[in-house]
Amino acid sequence: MKPTVGITMGDAAGIGPEIIMKALGHQEVYYNCNPLVIGDAKILERVLPVIGSSLKVNAIHEPSEAKYEFGTVDVIDLDLIPADLEYGKVSAVAGDAAFQYLAKAIDLAKKQHIHSICTAPLNKEALHLGGHLYPGHTEILADLTDTEDFSMMLTTPNLRVIHLTTHMGLIDAITSINPERTYTVVKLAHDTLKKAGFENPRVAVCGINPHAGENGLFGNGEEEEKLQPGIERAQQEGINVVGPLPADTLFFRAGRGDFDIVVACYHDQGHAPIKVMGIEEGVNITVGLKGGIIRTSVDHGTAFDIAGKNIADDKSMLAAIRSAIELAPKAQI
Repeated sequence: MKPTVGITMGDAAGIGPEIIMKALGHQEVYYNCNPLVIGDAKILERVLPVIGSSLKVNAIHEPSEAKYEFGTVDVIDLDLIPADLEYGKVSAVAGDAAFQYLAKAIDLAKKQHIHSICTAPLNKEALHLGGHLYPGHTEILADLTDTEDFSMMLTTPNLRVIHLTTHMGLIDAITSINPERTYTVVKLAHDTLKKAGFENPRVAVCGINPHAGENGLFGNGEEEEKLQPGIERAQQEGINVVGPLPADTLFFRAGRGDFDIVVACYHDQGHAPIKVMGIEEGVNITVGLKGGIIRTSVDHGTAFDIAGKNIADDKSMLAAIRSAIELAPKAQI
């Protein structure tokens, strides 16, 4: 039985609707899963002439009404967006709708009507204007699933990165890192790859400072205080983890195959290498959600500057859907 993947529409003023409809124009998607969009039917319909697609939109209210046939896109129609919403503009209505699509998808996943969630991008400013004060998708997912220990994982065909911290200022990020968080994320990385079929995942942890502190030459002992105890605890449990290692060479080593996953200490330390090495096929995965809920996402933003112009590429969306299929809990299917 094929998994049902819930695909949230994201910010309606961005490229989300376009890349969803482009991705669902590939028949291979329907060979491997039952895609179910959660969004606004009229917004999906209005992008069809933009991208030159002959797809049909099937507006429904319950998953049981879906056809799951190539050529027809099934959408749980929440009907939240005006048909004349302007492309490329930040708006409270689109920000609120993006939140509501995700909340609906989480509800469907909890009820096992869908087996995994794949999200199109939202806009953080619009999200806040809409009354939802979250840094991004990951934090919404954690809150609505009552999850405390979670992390963001990014993948490309040649690199996997998981983060100790994500959407916070650099000073705050470094302050918040501690041995418990280091251990937790190392274990999340190990466990996630084990479930994906890696026999003995090779985990490497970045240092916080240049050259991983150079034995106290740089920084104030952050590696020894915040990272090393968590790494040693994981090692004592049999996890194959090393570090902290200098980030400037670690990503090169991981890219050539020395390690299966890198633990990054803060947002840009992990995001920059991923986007250099494969932004077009980058996938964002939320790891550790309660209930075994799997969420994948494109690794790019709403791209307001090109929305509605048929420029947006669907490679990352296709990669995110493939990851959602691969990671869907098999016991539920």
